[in-house]
Amino acid sequence: MNDAGPGPRGIAKFRIHVDTNKCVGAGQCVLTAPDLFDQDEDGIVVLVDAAPGDDRHSAALKAARLCPAQAIRVDDL
Repeated sequence: MNDAGPGPRGIAKFRIHVDTNKCVGAGQCVLTAPDLFDQDEDGIVVLVDAAPGDDRHSAALKAARLCPAQAIRVDDL
Protein backbone atom coordinates (compact mmCIF):
# COMPACT_ATOMS: atom_id res chain seq x y z
CA MET A 1 0.00 0.00 0.00
CA ASN A 2 1.11 3.54 -0.70
CA ASP A 3 -0.40 6.52 1.14
CA ALA A 4 0.65 10.12 0.69
CA GLY A 5 0.46 12.60 3.57
CA PRO A 6 -2.55 14.72 4.54
CA GLY A 7 -3.92 17.23 2.07
CA PRO A 8 -3.24 20.95 2.33
CA ARG A 9 -6.87 21.90 3.02
CA GLY A 10 -7.21 20.94 6.67
CA ILE A 11 -8.69 17.81 8.16
CA ALA A 12 -9.90 15.38 5.54
CA LYS A 13 -13.21 13.57 5.89
CA PHE A 14 -12.09 10.69 3.71
CA ARG A 15 -8.87 8.92 2.85
CA ILE A 16 -7.69 7.28 -0.36
CA HIS A 17 -5.66 4.07 -0.37
CA VAL A 18 -3.99 2.42 -3.34
CA ASP A 19 -2.64 -1.10 -3.68
CA THR A 20 0.24 -0.82 -6.13
CA ASN A 21 0.48 -4.62 -6.28
CA LYS A 22 -3.00 -4.80 -7.85
CA CYS A 23 -2.49 -1.91 -10.30
CA VAL A 24 -2.40 -2.90 -13.99
CA GLY A 25 -1.49 0.57 -15.27
CA ALA A 26 -4.74 1.30 -17.11
CA GLY A 27 -4.50 4.98 -16.13
CA GLN A 28 -8.22 5.56 -15.59
CA CYS A 29 -7.48 7.11 -12.20
CA VAL A 30 -5.12 9.68 -13.72
CA LEU A 31 -7.61 10.55 -16.45
CA THR A 32 -10.38 10.94 -13.87
CA ALA A 33 -8.50 12.78 -11.11
CA PRO A 34 -5.00 13.91 -12.14
CA ASP A 35 -4.68 15.99 -8.97
CA LEU A 36 -5.09 12.84 -6.86
CA PHE A 37 -3.27 10.20 -8.92
CA ASP A 38 -0.22 9.88 -11.15
CA GLN A 39 1.69 6.99 -12.68
CA ASP A 40 5.32 5.98 -12.32
CA GLU A 41 7.60 5.09 -15.25
CA ASP A 42 6.05 1.58 -15.33
CA GLY A 43 2.49 2.93 -15.39
CA ILE A 44 1.77 1.94 -11.77
CA VAL A 45 -0.47 4.26 -9.78
CA VAL A 46 1.13 6.89 -7.56
CA LEU A 47 -1.09 8.49 -4.94
CA VAL A 48 -0.59 12.25 -5.01
CA ASP A 49 -2.98 13.21 -2.20
CA ALA A 50 -4.34 10.58 0.21
CA ALA A 51 -6.47 13.04 2.18
CA PRO A 52 -7.81 15.72 -0.19
CA GLY A 53 -10.56 18.22 0.52
CA ASP A 54 -14.22 17.27 0.41
CA ASP A 55 -14.52 18.82 -3.05
CA ARG A 56 -12.50 15.88 -4.45
CA HIS A 57 -14.62 13.14 -2.84
CA SER A 58 -16.73 12.38 -5.92
CA ALA A 59 -13.65 12.33 -8.17
CA ALA A 60 -11.91 9.89 -5.82
CA LEU A 61 -14.97 7.62 -5.76
CA LYS A 62 -15.25 7.74 -9.55
CA ALA A 63 -11.58 6.82 -9.95
CA ALA A 64 -12.04 3.88 -7.57
CA ARG A 65 -15.12 2.72 -9.51
CA LEU A 66 -13.33 2.97 -12.86
CA CYS A 67 -10.19 1.13 -11.74
CA PRO A 68 -10.25 -2.21 -13.59
CA ALA A 69 -7.96 -3.82 -10.99
CA GLN A 70 -9.84 -2.46 -7.98
CA ALA A 71 -6.55 -1.06 -6.71
CA ILE A 72 -8.12 2.10 -5.24
CA ARG A 73 -10.17 2.32 -2.06
CA VAL A 74 -11.87 5.39 -0.58
CA ASP A 75 -12.67 5.28 3.12
CA ASP A 76 -14.88 7.84 4.83
CA LEU A 77 -13.52 8.94 8.20
